[in-house]
Amino acid sequence: MKRYKLKNDFKNLKKGTHFYLVAESEFIGIKEFVLRTIDLSTRIAINERELERNFVIVGTGP
Repeated sequence: MKRYKLKNDFKNLKKGTHFYLVAESEFIGIKEFVLRTIDLSTRIAINERELERNFVIVGTGP
């Protein structure tokens, strides 16, 4: 499972918050990603552009 870290404050979430990538989908060329915080309390759905701008990959695996 991919893990991401927030680079900037985004949608009322603080910089440095860690997330798991839960789902990735594509419909007619538009990619959407669903991320959940490590404690599973918050879920956000974002597009590819928002992912690239505001998140950095931390690692992969369990």
